[in-house]
Amino acid sequence: MRFLNYSALRDKGVPYTRVHLNRLINADKFPAPIALSNKRIAWVESEIDEWMARLVENRPSRQAA
Repeated sequence: MRFLNYSALRDKGVPYTRVHLNRLINADKFPAPIALSNKRIAWVESEIDEWMARLVENRPSRQAA
């Protein structure tokens, strides 16, 4: 299991600001982080991978013309 800090999350391809991530987390649309200490949070990499896979699976299909 691997934890991702905010920088690693961005490097993985998640383009959102911290403010927008908090909005998504509060709306249950993004995995919640884990508190590693009083001042440090991180996300579980496998949960982020699953979230990204669901985005791909749920994208609208393009009909061939």
